[in-house]
Amino acid sequence: MQNILIIGAGKGGYALLRLFEQADYLQVKGIVDIDENAPGMQYAKKHHIHTYTDWKPLLNGDIQIIIDVTGSKEVFLELLSKRPVTTVLIPGEIANLIVTLVEEKNKFIQILDSKKMIQELIFNSIEEGMIGINEKGIVNFFNKSASKMTKVSIEDAIGRHVYDVISQSELPRIFDSGQIELNKELILESGTKIVTSRYPMINEQGKKIGAFAVFKDISEVVRLAEEITDLTEIQTMLEAIIQSSEDAISVVDEEGKGILINPAYSRITGLSEEEVIGKPATADISEGESIHLKVLQTRKPIRGVNIRVGKQKKDVIVNVAPIIVNNLLKGSVGVIHDMTEIRSLMKELDQARTLIRNLELSYSFEDILGKSEQIQLAINQAKLAASVPITVLLRGEVGSGKELFAHAIHSASNRRHNRFFRVNCSSQEEHLLERELFGYEEDGVVYSGLFDEANNGTLFLDEVGELTNKTQAKLLRVLRENAFVRIGGTTSIPVDVRIIAASYFNLEKLMREGLFREDFYFQLNRMPIHVPSLRERKQDISSIAEHLLVKLNKEFGRNIEGFTKSAMESLTLYDWPGNIRELENIISRAMIFLEAQDRIVEEHHLPKSILSFSENGFNEAQLGTLAEQMDEMEKKVLLNALRVCGGNKSQTAKKLNISLRTLYYKLEKYNLD
Repeated sequence: MQNILIIGAGKGGYALLRLFEQADYLQVKGIVDIDENAPGMQYAKKHHIHTYTDWKPLLNGDIQIIIDVTGSKEVFLELLSKRPVTTVLIPGEIANLIVTLVEEKNKFIQILDSKKMIQELIFNSIEEGMIGINEKGIVNFFNKSASKMTKVSIEDAIGRHVYDVISQSELPRIFDSGQIELNKELILESGTKIVTSRYPMINEQGKKIGAFAVFKDISEVVRLAEEITDLTEIQTMLEAIIQSSEDAISVVDEEGKGILINPAYSRITGLSEEEVIGKPATADISEGESIHLKVLQTRKPIRGVNIRVGKQKKDVIVNVAPIIVNNLLKGSVGVIHDMTEIRSLMKELDQARTLIRNLELSYSFEDILGKSEQIQLAINQAKLAASVPITVLLRGEVGSGKELFAHAIHSASNRRHNRFFRVNCSSQEEHLLERELFGYEEDGVVYSGLFDEANNGTLFLDEVGELTNKTQAKLLRVLRENAFVRIGGTTSIPVDVRIIAASYFNLEKLMREGLFREDFYFQLNRMPIHVPSLRERKQDISSIAEHLLVKLNKEFGRNIEGFTKSAMESLTLYDWPGNIRELENIISRAMIFLEAQDRIVEEHHLPKSILSFSENGFNEAQLGTLAEQMDEMEKKVLLNALRVCGGNKSQTAKKLNISLRTLYYKLEKYNLD
């Protein structure tokens, strides 16, 4: 048995983890990701599979195969250079090839008029070299990418024995053994260095009918191969991959008639090909509307719709996407997920959320630091809001402390002995967020939501600007009527919950664009409070930095006494686009690099970005207030970064070490978007 280490726990790593668990000859020894909440990490913890945040200590002889699904070329090259000689490395492109065909068929299944046309579109998007042989070792499939790497024409390869095409080929041995081989390095006679994975081809009756290999030129990783051509002999492989999927796949043409389903679809719905192929898209619907027909009408994807399908009225979630080729609608492809496992995971998630909420700390106004006029004004307004049961809207930049204000208002109100709940409105899809807020009724069973649990307490809606209009309408009813209806229910339930909302968005602009309801805005905006950014109250930086130093000393087990005058001046001059969160991050990084005997944070301990700003960010010849000069300098920094990154906002945000949301906020502030 070969041991596997998966690097990356996102969608690709998660899909691979589930795929390899079914293989008797492969064992996943662990999965690595810096994000412990990634789907692969959560799945691994549930199934008692080791999880790690760093792969470097794991590179030893106990791991035979490493699969890199981070999508990062730098990570792949570092793994390639540091892996043990006996350990093989599968690059993300090859791993993602298999995973994508299993988990994300709708990205590759570009339907035209028949199964063969679907296969051609899928494999035309695959740019790796591929070669297939029959049971006699005769080449029956050879694509353009393979021709380019081997320097053998397709015409010369098809119909010849594989040894006459690639003398070092191991495909006949793979056919004889029936075993898969992954990530084998090979230098072709053309001089091209490749990494190849080889697979036996087995039909539905379990009979070996050939073997195929997928290989990639690793000497030029960035350059991709040309389109795949003849797919006739590879049809068995594609069908085997689709059949291995646990999710049901359904494809209809532009008229809404079924043209393809997989075995998982028949297993979930109880419907055979004869009952679906050539029939209207409504043939499998027992309760609800056909999402295929909606997608064909709108030409837009629809995700996360709950319907019932098949003879047993199976409860499923459907994701459907249109198939558009050259701006022409050719059909749609749907993936159906059985709700049985999803319900189990949701129950576990609800339990975890309940535990987290029970462990949340409650803060008071004493925890809000600063003596500046701006912060004192916000504190006084918040104290006034705490004394009356009015809806509060906290406005301010990311990291400025809006959640701290929400806690403080709750702690100072007459609801302080009841529950406080925080909901991040941007972190979940609409239907999941509504279930969390209002609860739901299903099969006669009632599941409580946050409005049930927060009765007589406080509910903090963070990032309220990202709510959909539908959810805004439901929350508006709660604010107006002090009552709500559970999802799937009909009974109006009275509730007494204090709502505190927060947003960094320009809600007025969203309202003008039709993305934020006007009536909901005015219902929320009864008591607006602006939480000032750190840039607006720089006189508070020294006291906040000293407080953070005490906190971080406890966390790191250090005894740092303070900052030099020059270090504090640099901190004060910097603009802090990430606000207090960024300040804490910078101080913690400085403390990490201090020597054990050091007791003072000096200027050279700070990052170069802070120092260069303090050296070049002020010009005595400029006129205007400090705030005006700082705004002008920030505008110049943003423009320069955008020029360097060629206008790419994601790269700009990364280079400036700020979130993409903060960048958009600042671009809007200075009219740069």
